[in-house]
Amino acid sequence: MEEVLIITGGSKGIGKGIVDAYLKNQVRVFSIARTLNPELSKTGVTQIELDLTETDKVEEGLLKIFDLLEPAKISKITFINNAGSLGKIGPLEKLDLATITKTINLNTTVPFLCSAIFVDQTKEWEAKRTIINISSGAALKPYFGWSVYCGTKAAINMLTQTLALEQADVENGVRVLAIAPGVVDTDMQAEIRQSNQDDFKDVERFVALKKDGGLNDAASVGAKIFEMDQDENIASGSILRVEGK
Repeated sequence: MEEVLIITGGSKGIGKGIVDAYLKNQVRVFSIARTLNPELSKTGVTQIELDLTETDKVEEGLLKIFDLLEPAKISKITFINNAGSLGKIGPLEKLDLATITKTINLNTTVPFLCSAIFVDQTKEWEAKRTIINISSGAALKPYFGWSVYCGTKAAINMLTQTLALEQADVENGVRVLAIAPGVVDTDMQAEIRQSNQDDFKDVERFVALKKDGGLNDAASVGAKIFEMDQDENIASGSILRVEGK
């Protein structure tokens, strides 16, 4: 019997840290991402190249993975909705409408679609099934200039809780968790630190976190998320956070 992870955005950043953690624990990994990572190919990760903002292609991409799986040989399968974007930073009225749409699609529409497909495709499986949604502290706290990011991550938390409620009375229902990884040293954080203070009033706080060594690293975050996935004492519908340094 084997354990399986399917993750969106697994080629870099937090996603890559998660993939590495699962690989270390002998989990079979499938990654769906816009860009492929040659390093992951060497480790046996099956990579599906797909721009998830093209939402009409999401189902086809996921079904390619399910066609490769043999449910009878799988003891546990986890789907992690990790892919996401900060989008453009700035007051809402200054944002390009196309960028707003694209960011909402990636951060919210795609996790809803992927979760629906995952639940449907595995509903007859005997394996333990888990969906983990990568959330953010921004889902709970508003930041000036982050209206789209805060709003989409708040939606992810509510998806987690409502889907957990729907699955509560289902035999072998899917466990659903939302995990905020904290402030992690990634390309997204580098982008944040370059923000204009007129667009993002908290920029100096994030600059200080980097300067003072206060950022989490992707590898340790990935390991913590794996631990939470394995911890069956964590109730479905929980909104969790990886504690910082």
